[in-house]
Amino acid sequence: MIKSSMKNYFCILLLPLLLISFLFGQSNKNMQAPEEYFGFVPGADRMLFDYEKLMDYLKLLDNNSDRIEIEEIGHSPMGKPMYLVVISSEDNIKNLENLKGMNRQLALNPDLAADEMNKILTSGKVFVLGTLSMHSGEVAPSQAFPLIAYDLATTNDPDKIEWLENTVYIVVPNHNPDGMDMIVNHYKKYKGTKYENSSMRGVYHKYVGHDNNRDFVTLTQEDTRAISRIYSLDWFPQVMVEKHQMGSRGPRYFVPPVHDPIAENVEAAVWNWTWIFGSNMVKDMTEKNLAGVVQHYLFDDYWPGSTETCIWKNVIGMLTEGASADYATPIYVEPNELYATGKGLGEYKKSINMPLPWPGGWWHLSDLIQYEIESTYSILKTSSTRHDEILKFRNEVCKNAFEKGKTEAPYYYVITRKQHDLSELVVLINLLKEHGISVYELQKNIVIDGNHLVEGDYIVPLAQPFRPFVKEILEKQKFPARHYTPDGELIEPYDITSWSLPLHLGVNVIAINSFSTDLNADLTELKNPLNLFESDSENNSAVILPANYNSSFMAVFQAMSQGIPVKRISEKATVEKNDIPIGSFIIQEKDADRQKLNSLLEEGKTKPLYLSNIKELKIESLQMPRIALVETYFHDMDAGWTRYIFDTYNIEFDVVHPGEFEKTDFSKKYDIVIFPNNDKSILMEGKWKRSDNTYNVSSYPPEFTRGIGKKGMENLMTFLDEGGKIIAWGRSSELFEGPLSIVHGKDNTEEFQLPFRNVADDMQKKGLYIPGSLVRILLKENHPLTYGMQNEIGVFYRGDPVFTTSLPNFDTDRRVIAVFPEEKILLSGYADNEKVLESKTAMVWLKKGKGQLVLFAFNPQFRASTHVAYKLLFNSILLPKIN
Repeated sequence: MIKSSMKNYFCILLLPLLLISFLFGQSNKNMQAPEEYFGFVPGADRMLFDYEKLMDYLKLLDNNSDRIEIEEIGHSPMGKPMYLVVISSEDNIKNLENLKGMNRQLALNPDLAADEMNKILTSGKVFVLGTLSMHSGEVAPSQAFPLIAYDLATTNDPDKIEWLENTVYIVVPNHNPDGMDMIVNHYKKYKGTKYENSSMRGVYHKYVGHDNNRDFVTLTQEDTRAISRIYSLDWFPQVMVEKHQMGSRGPRYFVPPVHDPIAENVEAAVWNWTWIFGSNMVKDMTEKNLAGVVQHYLFDDYWPGSTETCIWKNVIGMLTEGASADYATPIYVEPNELYATGKGLGEYKKSINMPLPWPGGWWHLSDLIQYEIESTYSILKTSSTRHDEILKFRNEVCKNAFEKGKTEAPYYYVITRKQHDLSELVVLINLLKEHGISVYELQKNIVIDGNHLVEGDYIVPLAQPFRPFVKEILEKQKFPARHYTPDGELIEPYDITSWSLPLHLGVNVIAINSFSTDLNADLTELKNPLNLFESDSENNSAVILPANYNSSFMAVFQAMSQGIPVKRISEKATVEKNDIPIGSFIIQEKDADRQKLNSLLEEGKTKPLYLSNIKELKIESLQMPRIALVETYFHDMDAGWTRYIFDTYNIEFDVVHPGEFEKTDFSKKYDIVIFPNNDKSILMEGKWKRSDNTYNVSSYPPEFTRGIGKKGMENLMTFLDEGGKIIAWGRSSELFEGPLSIVHGKDNTEEFQLPFRNVADDMQKKGLYIPGSLVRILLKENHPLTYGMQNEIGVFYRGDPVFTTSLPNFDTDRRVIAVFPEEKILLSGYADNEKVLESKTAMVWLKKGKGQLVLFAFNPQFRASTHVAYKLLFNSILLPKIN
């Protein structure tokens, strides 16, 4: 009897365990723990796995777990597939499409009824987007993810089960698959040598390296677009975290909130929620005895461009930053080496922003991975416990956006159909649509707010869900100057201060400050991408591509690369009642297959001009120059952006590294040598010189640290002397300042000096400070370098260099192509004492014998965002030789 009772008792005890096993054991079938699969615990000293191994493991979990689903979302710039890994309860995974539909309603529907909201509160889930290791040297987030995914796929912890019931965790396991493989391969190559912790040569991306976190306004890169679609068009998560790493000698881990300055267009509720999530992270991580967690420190969210650009689209967007080891190699940090830098910590001491400092000692990748795991779990925990509030918040900010769009100016932005560069109108409208912004076409003429709008103009109402983003990118920027104390030191911006798309692209956009029901009634939404190209069915003798269209240059460079003859108009003309700007291009139809020609013209999405008679035009033949693009191995992002522009616009080029100059016969192989923005010391000597004339020791293996050197510079000057062209911008222009020489023979060296110099140091002593803004320049009209340009534009500028010119000697000469005006220099962003720039030179053409140089004080292609200045670079490439 006793035995029977005991048996029944144990059966009663066993039943819940069997039930748990039945419910959750499904997730464990054929499941390998990460250490079994990889052969080591992720985070182990000196061990890393690559992107393919990471995704193979996650696919294994997907195949054996009902809590995981993987979806392909796009491709990297080098063609690797990119994925979104979805982790949640089995029921949520089965119901994903319905849950995504609820997200869309919360994010986009301002008229969501109370009963519908209640249904969503009952059935909807908080979606948390995590994007990992965008910067590929920051290995920990991606290396940690298999541990997180396996734990959530197999856990029986009731707290975690509850998180999975209330949330859907959607993860991009690696934002930059190309770079992850590059870094892992570099680390493995040098592991066990003295260069184990060396920097990888070049950029860890096809083009942009670290700047992939600066691309979320212009969306130039394929990986950026894939991730932007998640929160702009497809999944509409309520919460997002981008996981990064920072320096090794400060705090161990940064969590929200960010420091000032913050974006004024972002809803206050978004900022408040980042406080809640960040405070919970500090509390939860400190309870786990994870020291050195800091908040309200160093980083700001004033500028859009990072993945957290989603905060302008009403997502609770956050950043975490972990202290780096040397990839997977442990480091030892002495206590006296710990320091605080930037904003938020005056010194490395216990403070309200860092309540438990890390004392120093050994720091392993495995330590950082523990911080990554616990910060992730804290975010999921907060998302679960504040489930209803977060879902309500998402719809409330949507409603607020619509209400402000109807009650606060501006009410509309008008993108006028008539533009100097019609191709950039197409770029702007299609970019807005890619961001999830609704754009409409006006169906009749109307006068509103004193503005005469015409049929065919494009209208962007502010009464739409992503109002903060619309306003942010279509208005000009005025930096919110904040100070550490009243009238004290300025809190400087973390990155740039201008991103106004109308100004950066050169598109005329009008703000309308009156609300109009009549205007709303005459709008038709654009459903498809805009394409204004029309082929002409008549037999015309030539196609004219206007010089003021960037798309014309794209077609011309492609035509020349295909062997199609192209000519250029050397005088302004009017033919068949059409005004043809000087510098426009002609392709005669007898020289090109019609189908091939239409194909390359259609890429520009604008209609060219077709003429039946071109006899009145004065034309000159063009030839595609042979280009050497100078790129260093020192994570040369500006050169990478230049490569991207050249590939996009079909400009053929070779990359030449500084260490190759000595053995390169430039005169024989090239017509143009182009120097993107870089330090003179890196270019010449392969190392970076400090302001006190001492040098930083390079972090690169020695084979990648060779500079141009004396012999290489002699080769370049011989190239110039023999009629070559040199184009340089930013600090690279310093290569050509001061005494130069040309070796004509064994005992015949000619010394000369070009008639310009950089006076930026003098300007800075007078208080000039420009952290990265759009400034106005005035251009020399009807010059071959300014064909297709208006007489003034905005250019991206950081205050250095500043050119002045002087009277030339011997066979040198100069022409000032662009100057800073006498007033209203700043267009967008921030500048101190910009008046000292008045009438200073911003762009100069220089001559030495038959050789030519074009020097820019600004970046004409900054991060592929300043389209308005592209033609200055393109015209420099097409600049005729001196006869």
